[in-house]
Amino acid sequence: MQAYLAGLGTGLSLIVAIGAQNAFVLRQGLLRSHVFAVCLFCALSDAVLIVAGVFGADLLSDIAPWFSEAMRWGGAAFLIVYGLHAARSALAGGETMRASGRAAPLWPTLATAAALTWANPHVYLDTVVLLGAVSAGFEDRPAFAGGAVTGSFLFFFALGYGARLLEPVFARPMAWRVLDMGIAAIMWSIAAKLLLG
Repeated sequence: MQAYLAGLGTGLSLIVAIGAQNAFVLRQGLLRSHVFAVCLFCALSDAVLIVAGVFGADLLSDIAPWFSEAMRWGGAAFLIVYGLHAARSALAGGETMRASGRAAPLWPTLATAAALTWANPHVYLDTVVLLGAVSAGFEDRPAFAGGAVTGSFLFFFALGYGARLLEPVFARPMAWRVLDMGIAAIMWSIAAKLLLG
C-alpha cells in the first residue's frame, strides 16, 4: 500500500504541471468537446509510458548497474530546474486561460492529443525517466506503477470534466501564480527525496 500511495502521489505531482498536453485537455473540457475520448487517450498513453519507465528502468538497471544512479541524479537535476521554471512563472504572473474557437471533429482532435503526448519530450521525462527513477526506491514496483497509473486516470478525467468549474478560476492570473508555486514546491520536494536516497 505504501508503494501504491507513493506512486499515486508522485504521478499526480508530476502530471499536474500545466504543459501542452494538459492545456489541451483543459481546453477540450472547457469546450465540452470529445472530453471522454481525449481523457481516455491521454491516460492510456501515460499508463503505457509509466509501465515502460517503472519496469524498463529495472531491466536497464540489471544490464547497466550505473543506470539507476544516473537516473536518480539526472532526475533530481531536472526537477530542480523544472521547479525553478515554475517558480519564475509564478513570480512573473500574467497567465490566463479561456476557451475559444470551435470544436474539431474527433479524429483530428485525437491526432492533436497524440502529437502532444507522444512527440512531447516532457512526457517521457515525467513518465519514463522520473517515475522510473523514483520507483527504484520501492521493492513493490507493480504497486508503485499501479498508483502512478491510477493518478494519471484520476488527473486526466478530473481535468477534462472539471474544466468548466475551473474556467473562472484560471481566468485570473493569481490562480496561475498559486498553481506554479505549488508545482515548484512539489518538484523540489521530489528532487530532495531523490538526492537523499
